[in-house]
Amino acid sequence: MAKAFKKEESTTHVALDQKNVAILRLLQDNARVTIKEISDKVNLSTTPVYERIKWMEETGVIRQYATLVDPAKLNKHLMVIVYVSLKQHNKTAGSKFVKAINEMNEVLECYSISGEFDFMLKVVVEDMNVYYDFHVNRLSEIENIGNVQSVFVMGVVKETHILI
Repeated sequence: MAKAFKKEESTTHVALDQKNVAILRLLQDNARVTIKEISDKVNLSTTPVYERIKWMEETGVIRQYATLVDPAKLNKHLMVIVYVSLKQHNKTAGSKFVKAINEMNEVLECYSISGEFDFMLKVVVEDMNVYYDFHVNRLSEIENIGNVQSVFVMGVVKETHILI
């Protein structure tokens, strides 16, 4: 399980100096890099590096550490972008949808969006049969679903977690 850290309100801007940016780049590239390795690369001793990392965790710049997994190695070969619109647009209906989506392991990401649809999901499953079952027996059964449009990913051109 990934370690989650206390974070400030997401609208709070945190200014990073060049050393913090360098540390963050190294951690984004490899979260298992040691403080000693970071200190050697950014020309700081280990204590200031440790303190800077701790500060970035406490301020929410670093939200968590995670392991990126190759879906194909786990027999998950189908990625689907799913656009969902709700029939009713009130707080209760939206909350019920979000709760249901958060309980579905097939849904890796869910975004509240503007435009014709209300939500965009990133779904990863084994194959088309599994997706069909997910769509018909799970997603479509959520109360208040209006319209669903599925877009099947044919290939990944760019996928990154590196922000700076």
